[in-house]
Amino acid sequence: MSRIGRKPIQVPSGVNVSLDNSVITVKGPKGTLTRTLHKDMKVAIAENEITIERPSDNKAHRSLHGTTRSVVANMIGGVTEGYAKSLELVGVGYRANKTGEKVVLNVGYSHPVEIVPEGGIEFEVPSNTKIIVKGIDKERVGATAAKIRAVREPEPYKGKGIKYEGERILRKEGKAGKKK
Repeated sequence: MSRIGRKPIQVPSGVNVSLDNSVITVKGPKGTLTRTLHKDMKVAIAENEITIERPSDNKAHRSLHGTTRSVVANMIGGVTEGYAKSLELVGVGYRANKTGEKVVLNVGYSHPVEIVPEGGIEFEVPSNTKIIVKGIDKERVGATAAKIRAVREPEPYKGKGIKYEGERILRKEGKAGKKK
């Protein structure tokens, strides 16, 4: 049986969880998240605890069990603390500026690249080589950070590009050159 799926989710005070058929809504101090869960998964809401149960042991239900539990736990974590991903720009002349809500990237192209945040996502630019993506939906924060990274992925020879904070880029040696 799934160890993750069996683990109950603790609901902190100040968070309201409601279930209507297979639509779960989580309200907390940072906002509200709504998601449609798979119709086969059974969600039980007690006083301050949520448990997820699966109807059978077939492969599809086993794979959904832990995933559904993690999704609900991430929703509760998002409305209480929120999520953030940090990105670093590495390269000569690579910089980021925040203008209004959007981030403008100068990363070696002939034109600046503008990234507009989708609903519920905020950008912070503490320095011109660092971007922080914040939000309450973990999935959207990760997808937006991946979209920014995809503008100029780190290359393996000099390591130039946009990378996650703490990401280790595998480096290649380059050409050896002609021997005389």
